[in-house]
Amino acid sequence: MKTVIFAAIAAATISAPAFAQDAAPFTGPRAEVLAGYDSLKTNSNGLGSPDGFLYGFGLGYDVQAGGAVAGVEAEISDSTTKRNFVSTAINTDRDLYVGARAGFVIGDRALGYVKAGYTNARFETQGIGGENLDGYRLGAGLEYKLGGNLYAKGEYRYSNYEADIERHQVMGGVGLRF
Repeated sequence: MKTVIFAAIAAATISAPAFAQDAAPFTGPRAEVLAGYDSLKTNSNGLGSPDGFLYGFGLGYDVQAGGAVAGVEAEISDSTTKRNFVSTAINTDRDLYVGARAGFVIGDRALGYVKAGYTNARFETQGIGGENLDGYRLGAGLEYKLGGNLYAKGEYRYSNYEADIERHQVMGGVGLRF
């Protein structure tokens, strides 16, 4: 009888790590809220480098295979970044992003990743109207599993738009993986 109990305990102990590996913690759909710092750099149009507060919402889907993770994501964000002139003001408006990310698992709770994709931002000029500018986004970040399906992330991203406008953002987020 002792042999059977010992064998059952040993089998459970040996197979527990295998169960943990089967449940890939970075697989599945996810939703997140985002907030951070937003800075524009205008190289030729005299707007200077206004900055402000970034906020938004993102959705994504990731697949983990061993220590590698790949996924797709979409985001909508806005910013308080604004430049006032004597007779007018220029405001950043919504920013849409669709792209992909790839990364690697660090330990059993963290994910380091890089991302790239298409972005479209709207800029409003008081009294004149708005203009949509297309561009690309590159970034890198770290996602950390807090417990259950909850995670936190930090990320730097660079966007380059038409009209010689660049955007640098440092942001954090909290999300839920389903």
